[in-house]
Amino acid sequence: MNSRRLASVLGAAWLAASCASAPPTAADAIARSARAMGADQLKSLRYAGEGEGFTFGQAYLPNGPWPKVAYHAVVRTVDYDAGAMRDEITLSRAEPRGGGGYPLQGQQRNDQFVSGEFAWNVVGGNVAPGTRFVADRVHQLWITPHGALKAAQRHNATLAAGEGGTQRLSFTQPGRLRASVTLDAQGLVTQVDSTYPDPVMGDTAVRTSYSDYKDFGGVKFPTRVRQSAGGHAVLDLTIKEVQPNAPVTALALPDAARNTAERITNEKVADGVWFLAGGSHNSVLVEMSDHLVLLETPLGDARTQAVIEHAKTLVPNKPIRYAVNSHAHFDHSGGVRAAVAEGATIVTMAGNVPYFQSVFATANALRPDRLAQAAKPARLQGVQGDKGMLSDGTRTIELHKISGGPHSDTMLMAWLPKERLLIQADAYTPLPPNTPPPATPNANNVNLIDNIERLKLPVDRILPLHGRVVPLSELYTTASRTPPPR
Repeated sequence: MNSRRLASVLGAAWLAASCASAPPTAADAIARSARAMGADQLKSLRYAGEGEGFTFGQAYLPNGPWPKVAYHAVVRTVDYDAGAMRDEITLSRAEPRGGGGYPLQGQQRNDQFVSGEFAWNVVGGNVAPGTRFVADRVHQLWITPHGALKAAQRHNATLAAGEGGTQRLSFTQPGRLRASVTLDAQGLVTQVDSTYPDPVMGDTAVRTSYSDYKDFGGVKFPTRVRQSAGGHAVLDLTIKEVQPNAPVTALALPDAARNTAERITNEKVADGVWFLAGGSHNSVLVEMSDHLVLLETPLGDARTQAVIEHAKTLVPNKPIRYAVNSHAHFDHSGGVRAAVAEGATIVTMAGNVPYFQSVFATANALRPDRLAQAAKPARLQGVQGDKGMLSDGTRTIELHKISGGPHSDTMLMAWLPKERLLIQADAYTPLPPNTPPPATPNANNVNLIDNIERLKLPVDRILPLHGRVVPLSELYTTASRTPPPR
């Protein structure tokens, strides 16, 4: 063999050896895992299970665990091609304290949807748009085991070696989530460590573990799913049924869910006092001599910013100096960051202050919110003990702790003594007009009455942060209590 031929042979051998020993790429790992899990031909998936959950953002104590619920049935349908998902959940409370809006007795059915950049719920056949749910539901869709593989492929994942022969795929879905996906030696997804933007907590860490895989018609799926978010457990589910390539016609985006514009209405309930409604959560604007006080900044940037802009049309020449937060549950504190960005001092129970300080220290870097854009320091004012006050010498707003209630241990109500108006959240939501009272009075309603009577507040009307303005007598009727003599 001549030297040229020998060099060619040796070069080919070296190239073959180099290719054989080349480290695996992310594409290699994804392809291997997709084959192992049957993800190649998977367009949609339906799975059902039961177990226990924990209501994220509704803790009884600031920084405490999320309250437990029993999941009697959870059915999830995912359309990976369309980026759409439906959760059909039947649940009941497993402990009496904490929020969530679930009855203390009986079961409740929740239907929750996401499609692209739209989220909505269906309650009693009615579609309710839910802008604040988009981030979490998009995140949940793409951290399902097969969704994580598809997202890793779509978003140019990187690959790293893990412990014990495992591999880790890491990717970022811009504006939505960041994830590290652990693959075991067989290529199965066993854990996803992810981060998504939450209106209260900022970039929020989530860990989801998948175990006890079984084969369902050629698709491998875990029969145990556990998840924690924000440092506390949120899910422990046992999967009973899995249907690959399930029908997805029910995931079509309804026209009613496309309207995500915030609607703000105002009702002048007294001189310089406006009840701001128009959505699921209300706020109250109070005019002081040289500034404004906004009571409640709910849901998230979109709702609270719309409320702030509306307030400026009502009183254009005065700044919002204070924003009063009723309690730390996420649907009522989701707009606190927007209020900070506006320059307002946040007034809340002293027990909530360390919690808000800790969550404000975590930016929403994945999807910068108004606070991240404004880069303003948070000013917090804690109400010590059972009572606080905001006053300018002409008008007074008393702030009282709602003591002994099952909803939250650090909860404020506001009392305007001159106007005899009480402003409160979740302790009482008025029933529709002419609705008979429940057979068993709501414990929160009863507790609110106990606090009003303890404090001897001469209330004429209640401005609830859910529902309509009502006279005090409606609260007593709903709770099957007799009002004290006036």
